Amino acid sequence: MPLPFASSRFAGVALLSSTLAAFAEVPSDYTGRPFSDPFHKADPPVIPGLVQCALFDLGGEGVAYHDTDALNNGSGKLNRESGHQRAHAGDYVWHFREGEGVDLSFVKDWADLNHTNRVAPPINQHYIGWTEDGEWCRYTVRVERAGTYRIRALYAYQTNRVEFEVNGRPAASCRLPVATASYHHWNLAEIGTISFPEAGLQVLTFRYGKGNNFAWFEFVPVDTSPSAVRRKEP
Repeated sequence: MPLPFASSRFAGVALLSSTLAAFAEVPSDYTGRPFSDPFHKADPPVIPGLVQCALFDLGGEGVAYHDTDALNNGSGKLNRESGHQRAHAGDYVWHFREGEGVDLSFVKDWADLNHTNRVAPPINQHYIGWTEDGEWCRYTVRVERAGTYRIRALYAYQTNRVEFEVNGRPAASCRLPVATASYHHWNLAEIGTISFPEAGLQVLTFRYGKGNNFAWFEFVPVDTSPSAVRRKEP
């Protein structure tokens, strides 16, 4: 089913005038906004840097994300069970964004860290799970400088493809390079590159399918300076 952002057109109302100036480079009819709560500032994530998958924009189903069901199967269901309310976390971690449809959970001592990982994730790290084909999330990001970036992903399980869009236009098609043993065995690896033609505020859409957990993406500039090119020459 086509998604509303595919044509770079967004349904919704205009942002408040005080917000318009801050989001001047974001498509004018996008009504999502950076996630914020008492523990997270409203500042958009900066590229180069990390984009935390669980900190997708506010705006709800069809605007900031698409999920195949309205229930948050982690924060709103699984993590209500006493065995999943780990003492190393707390209510905020257990039920993070429980009222939203994107399925979120967190790295647990007995599930994710009681075995060898290719790269061990931080304890209590939030991640997107229960993924299904056709789901997506959006992130308002601040790109400090235009150019090409390598994408590194902290993920688990299957070697699926994921897609990224910038302001509604296809920007990267990537493959998770190495399968891990399960949804709770983690790896950190480079998965591809993406180009941001302009600096400033952008809307980054992450499209994914069934078979993975996703914790974060790191965007690392590709050095194309003449000195770097010379160093790479044989």
